Amino acid sequence: MNSDFDRVVYDVLGVPLACQDVETLQVNVGFLCNQRCVHCHLRAGPERTEQMSAEIADEVLRALGRLGSPTLDITGGAPELNGEFLRLVRGGREAGCRVIVRTNLTVLGGPERRAMAASLADHQAAIVASMPCYREANVERQRGRGVYGRSIEALQGLNSLGYGRDPALELDLVYNSAGAFLPPPQEGLEQDYREHLREEHGIEFNALFAMANMPIGRFAEGLEGAGELEQYVDLLRRSFNPETVPSLMCRHQVSVGFDGTLYDCDFNLALGLSAYLGGRGRVRDIEPGNVVGRTIVTGEHCFGCTAGAGSSCKGVLAGEVTSGNS
Repeated sequence: MNSDFDRVVYDVLGVPLACQDVETLQVNVGFLCNQRCVHCHLRAGPERTEQMSAEIADEVLRALGRLGSPTLDITGGAPELNGEFLRLVRGGREAGCRVIVRTNLTVLGGPERRAMAASLADHQAAIVASMPCYREANVERQRGRGVYGRSIEALQGLNSLGYGRDPALELDLVYNSAGAFLPPPQEGLEQDYREHLREEHGIEFNALFAMANMPIGRFAEGLEGAGELEQYVDLLRRSFNPETVPSLMCRHQVSVGFDGTLYDCDFNLALGLSAYLGGRGRVRDIEPGNVVGRTIVTGEHCFGCTAGAGSSCKGVLAGEVTSGNS
């Protein structure tokens, strides 16, 4: 076993943590972003040059058929800035996949990007949008001055296209904690978001996902600078919830990096921990027989996914717990 997390999970499952099926193919098209958020696990920003090529995008689209048309989850950086972005959206839908686009919202501003949002609506791509709080001051503390207003404008534009209102156009929001603490209960937080955004801005959305920040990337750097990193890592370990383990996202997906390397999740991608398929896996190697059943590569950061109610790209994984163990 390679980490303390492996040992803790083995005590729950009785076997090593492994992929059970591939419901989702998550694709990170690169680290280029129009923002430099303080909680970004990838350290994405305007200065980053890593971007998925047309050749790798072709391999992604071919892999969808081999996997039986799973959900295609497109992320970044700001995935909208990648030249292959819309081709991946179209190709995913043509392959019969549900397509999810993860956006920071502000990148959808301006005439060209508004046209892109309209194209996403035409293809009925689901949108998962970063909105780390419903209060302006908290958003701008994490994401920069002026971001809240631009995010509200983008959400209003998405609503005008039918997102959050038309059942075929799903719009979900993502909350991220602003400090060394776990998210509050997702259900109550969603109600707070819904009431505030509706009353103040006329905004509608489908669901809120409350995600814990992983102790990696810029978030870890910020905690270390404040002398809180060790305290946060200890909190995650103490808050381990065994009820989250069956639903861990790494058990039901495989992730593709911008260069075609395979990972168990986007957090492992950020750390350079590639998936093990008898060696370093590549998207061209994907077959159900070699990605299903693979042992998951873990580290201490994985306690972030199992703390409290749990955390995944789809929000919480289990009910709240009143105490943790290490």
